Amino acid sequence: MSPTVSHLTSDGIDGGSVGLWHAWRAERHRSLTSPTGNLALVETRWLPAGERPDVEEARVGQPDTVTVTTLQRTDLVTGEPEHGLRLWDAESPAIHHFDRVDAFPHDPAWLIEATYTPVPGARRVAFEHLRDNGGTRELVVPGDITLAVDGRDYTLSAFDDDGTLLLVFGDPTNGVSTYGAGRFLFVQRTQDEHRVLLDFNRAFVPPCGFSDQYNCPMPPRQNRFHLPIEAGEKLPVFRDGFPAQH
Repeated sequence: MSPTVSHLTSDGIDGGSVGLWHAWRAERHRSLTSPTGNLALVETRWLPAGERPDVEEARVGQPDTVTVTTLQRTDLVTGEPEHGLRLWDAESPAIHHFDRVDAFPHDPAWLIEATYTPVPGARRVAFEHLRDNGGTRELVVPGDITLAVDGRDYTLSAFDDDGTLLLVFGDPTNGVSTYGAGRFLFVQRTQDEHRVLLDFNRAFVPPCGFSDQYNCPMPPRQNRFHLPIEAGEKLPVFRDGFPAQH
């Protein structure tokens, strides 16, 4: 189903061309299967309160294919920083069994222009995360994205992901033909600070769809569409009966 929207691009922008989409698909495959790609994450290890990660110590006894990195989050109970380690294996079983990510055919109608209204000082919006047992984490949302799809108005919340707007959205395809917990989409800014592009052909399966060692944010209520968004990635496909992370 293609959308009926209030704003479609009409100024010759090439962001939704089939050629660029195929290039994006190829780069996506390369990234997923890289030594520190989503498929390579084999362990996320959170440390006891107050303990700092020691990367060199964590590397001891690991094969040469393993990379160790650090990460940090806020403890939901204490509000204090919580430190952890991630182990990535370039020869992980998931990489060896991975075939592809299925996707809907490219549809230029799903390249949608929307209005962006910056919020002075930004705001923090609570996002439930997949592995927090119903707990929420506040993420910085710098502005509102407004558009109309199929006659219904939406005000979407995209959070700041290292300087890029990341939209976490849901729709009726979730759990049917697409990943059950929703999908991600990077919002394309334009030279006009009040105008952004949403190319749903580039909607992608979140990291937690490839490894159960991720803890992904889930779509808040305002980011759930009422019509099926039949564009972008569907689900990872693995060979030899290897279980996908759903």
